[in-house]
Amino acid sequence: MSRTRRQFLAGGAAAGAALYLGCADRRPAADGPNIVLIVVDSLRADHALGPRASTPNIDALAAQGMTFNRVFPEGMPTVPVRNAILSGRRTFPFRDWSDYPGLLAKPGWEPLDDLDSAFTTVLWRAGWWTGYVTDNPFLGFSSPYEPLRRSFDLFIRHGGQIGGRDGPVPAAALERWLHPAVTRAGMTERVRRYIANANYARDERRSFAATVFNSAVEALEAGARRRPFALIVDAYEPHEPWTPPRAYTSAYGDPDYRGPEPAMPRYGRVENWLSPEEAGPVLERLRVVYAAEVTMTDRWLGELLNRLHELSLERETIVVLVSDHGVQLGERGWVGKISTALHPELIRVPLIVVDAERRAAGSQSAYLASTHDLARTILSLAGVQEPPEMAGSNLAALLSGREPPARAYAYGGYSDSHFLRSERWAYMADNRLRAPQLFDLSSDPGEISNLAAERPDVVAELHETVRERAGGDLPHYG
Repeated sequence: MSRTRRQFLAGGAAAGAALYLGCADRRPAADGPNIVLIVVDSLRADHALGPRASTPNIDALAAQGMTFNRVFPEGMPTVPVRNAILSGRRTFPFRDWSDYPGLLAKPGWEPLDDLDSAFTTVLWRAGWWTGYVTDNPFLGFSSPYEPLRRSFDLFIRHGGQIGGRDGPVPAAALERWLHPAVTRAGMTERVRRYIANANYARDERRSFAATVFNSAVEALEAGARRRPFALIVDAYEPHEPWTPPRAYTSAYGDPDYRGPEPAMPRYGRVENWLSPEEAGPVLERLRVVYAAEVTMTDRWLGELLNRLHELSLERETIVVLVSDHGVQLGERGWVGKISTALHPELIRVPLIVVDAERRAAGSQSAYLASTHDLARTILSLAGVQEPPEMAGSNLAALLSGREPPARAYAYGGYSDSHFLRSERWAYMADNRLRAPQLFDLSSDPGEISNLAAERPDVVAELHETVRERAGGDLPHYG
């Protein structure tokens, strides 16, 4: 049965934390490093790794490991990315997809189909204690992910921004976060429920980032008593809506600004919800509140990293930070996460890999990495044999000065669209090859001039490359 996002929100997820304990029988004690994998939702690479936002804790993490500058998830958004991270296998092109209750009715939104070969299960069988902390509403609460939740020794979930708490919201709070354009776009109830779940504009300790990373500290302490451990911290913030405290917005915009904030963008073309007079000021404030949320999330990430240091675990722990996708903030006239506009603001994500021995500390790599590389990489660094089903590259080779298998391009998809990126070309199209877009990165790095009509030969070649690598014609669900 199809379930829309509105129905999911109306049903709500449980607001409190819940705990799942895995099977009580113990495996043989393992001898290997601890693992902390941090997944931050909707985090743009140019904010986490670039100048668009202040992220001192991510910067400190980058100084200890290798930063990958060209990382493109092979299948997006939220659920397909996490499936690829856990399984080490590609999820695109979402063949044989069907709708699942509790998940969005979008291609690729389906549970992990082989839990036994997930890297966390492999580590569990090898003797690692495993934990997962999240406010992701889908992995945390949907029924199709119940087996995954039960596979961990410890699973802590928070209802997060679309949790079950509901009640009156102060009029002043709604007035502050409901820009007239947001109200006209029909986002009032979404923003109201968000604030009802956590009105943290005056106290960031109530934010979703604070909740998740504080629980992650508790899980870290539990894992430290059962070493080696593998802990995943899956934070939904800075996913929109954005309602950061003024101390953070003042760092990116006019500190005296007291007007209404656009907490929730409307996905689509700017001109479809903003007048020409509104577009400039509203997009400016969208960028302010998003950057502020990124910085606030980084601040609470710091609590976890600080506790790792206090427990003297840094030199025996692998730390990986990654995101699932970014978000468009007006670039090329798009706002939100638009599956037909697969440009870097949406499809390029940060990735930092910190080896327990701190090899390659502070280095950077231009290797075309992807989310399905992480499982094999983590198992390699842990000294555990990966299952044969894993298809990603082993990025651990780069930490010791070796090269992983050559990868001349990155390809993948989002819903019913696909992309391919090489050194020269950025290509994207509907899975039926409708409305193709082609950009020559050598002369147009900003991806402004669509050359698809002028270079149909290149479009055909790149489309056929994706088709061949994906195993045949790409599915289209409509």
